[in-house]
Amino acid sequence: MSAPEVLMEGIVFGESPRWHDERLWFSDWGAHQVIALDVHGCHEVVVTVPSFPMCIDFLPDGRLLVVDSAQRRLLRREPDGSLVRHADLSRVSEKPWNDIVVDDRGNAYVNTIGFDFPGGEFAPGSIVLVAPEGTVHRVADGLAFPNGMAISPDGATLIVAESYANRLTAYDIGSDGHLGNRRVWAETPGDHPDGICMDAEGAVWYADVGNQHCVRVCEGGEVLAAVDLDRGAFACALSRGDDPRLFVVGQTWGGPAESRQPSGRVVAFPAPAPGAGKP
Repeated sequence: MSAPEVLMEGIVFGESPRWHDERLWFSDWGAHQVIALDVHGCHEVVVTVPSFPMCIDFLPDGRLLVVDSAQRRLLRREPDGSLVRHADLSRVSEKPWNDIVVDDRGNAYVNTIGFDFPGGEFAPGSIVLVAPEGTVHRVADGLAFPNGMAISPDGATLIVAESYANRLTAYDIGSDGHLGNRRVWAETPGDHPDGICMDAEGAVWYADVGNQHCVRVCEGGEVLAAVDLDRGAFACALSRGDDPRLFVVGQTWGGPAESRQPSGRVVAFPAPAPGAGKP
C-alpha cells in the first residue's frame, strides 16, 4: 500500500481508535484525553479522564463509554457532557482493565489483562459482560494478555487478540450476551496482536507494536495485506462507506518513561474494504 497520510502528531500515547459520526475518536492515555479527529486533521478534546489505560466505545444511542482503569470502573458521558459511573469493575478484578467493545444491544465487553503491566508476574486475563443497566458478569477466562476486541457484522462472534499467545481467539455470542465455543480464529506467528478491527469482507486488521506494522488476516490466518510504520503500531480502525481508510495510532515504545514523550501520531492508509461490525 501507499505511504501513510499523517493526520495528527504530538500525541503522548495514542490508543483505542473508533470511527464514529464521520470522525476518528481515540484516547491519548498519556495526556488523559479522549480526542475526536476529522479526516482533514482538525481535532478537539472531548473529555479528560485521569486514567491509564482508558479505552473507549459507544452505546447504540451514541453516548461514550470510557474504561477508567485507575478507578476500576466504566464511565458514561451524558448528553450534557457530564461523566457518570456506568459500572463498577472492581468487584471482578483489581488488576488493570483494558479494551472495550459494545454490541448493538448495548452490552459492553471489557477485558482485564490479569496482572500488573509492565513489571508484574504474568497471570491470565478475562472478559466481563456489562449489561446496559450496569450489571457485570465474567464471561471468559484464561486469556494470555487479552487486548483488542471486535464483534462480527452479524453480531454472532466476538474476537479478542491474545497478545502473549500470538493469536486471535473467537467466541460465539449467545442470546443472553454470554460467550461460548472458544476457538482459535487465526494464529499470528511472530506477531503480538494489539488493537484490532473488522472489515466488510470478514477480515481482521491487527496492530503489532514490536514489528511496527498492521496486518490483515482472514479466518484461519492467511495474510491478505500489511502496512508498515516507522514506530510501534498500537491499534487500528476503519472508516465506513466509499474510499475506506485504515487509521493507525502508533508511537515509539521503550517502556513507561519513553512512552510519556510525545512521539505518537495518527496515520491513514487506503484500505481494501470499509469497516464493519463493532467497534
